[in-house]
Amino acid sequence: MLQIRKSLERGYAQHGWLESFHSFSFSSYYDPKHMGFGPLRVINEDWVQPVTGFGTHGHKDMEIITYMLGGELSHQDSTGGGSTIKPGQVQRMSAGKGIRHSEMNRHKTDVAHLLQIWIEPAVTGVEPGYKDHDLDISTITNKLGLVVTGDKAEAERLNVAFIYQDAKMYAGRLGAQTVTLPLNAARKGYLHLARGKALVNGQALETGDALLMAEESELKIEVTDQAEVLFFDLPA
Repeated sequence: MLQIRKSLERGYAQHGWLESFHSFSFSSYYDPKHMGFGPLRVINEDWVQPVTGFGTHGHKDMEIITYMLGGELSHQDSTGGGSTIKPGQVQRMSAGKGIRHSEMNRHKTDVAHLLQIWIEPAVTGVEPGYKDHDLDISTITNKLGLVVTGDKAEAERLNVAFIYQDAKMYAGRLGAQTVTLPLNAARKGYLHLARGKALVNGQALETGDALLMAEESELKIEVTDQAEVLFFDLPA
């Protein structure tokens, strides 16, 4: 099964300080046909204007991944943690039994461009926490590299983000090339094209498009120029 989710079919919000596209139902955008895909619940593409951001708010029992595409974003939370992340970094926050945090673009001129991703956890009530990870750029350049996993030993071995769910997230900054990844046909796959154009399992995608996959044994990405992709390997 292959299903394209076109960029302009996503929910859209413009708040002045924040422009956002929602791949799944979120906030005032509601579409019963797009409530998530497996445990993947949110992919919001956000542009946050300089010296603005999300004030302190709470989360519970959600794995939240921030993937930066441009600019920077500063994080503060109720555990006492805080940092500023930029492209080339991934932040993982496990909300667990409850956490409050803020996300601010403190830069005076640059817009923060990011993907905020929520994945429902397999276990609830864990101790909240967060961690930033510097990506090994060589592992995602001209290939798909693992950046998030639900396998704790694998996360520690590869120094990638760990989440409380049987899921993996890959990232790739691709040139003019073809990349393949074997898949377990009993699982689901979700590819989000963050930038560029690509032919994915024979389907033509452009920036912001996604491809929902089920019962597929291989992921095949064909790029003629440049593209940046995220791929999620998910339980069915």
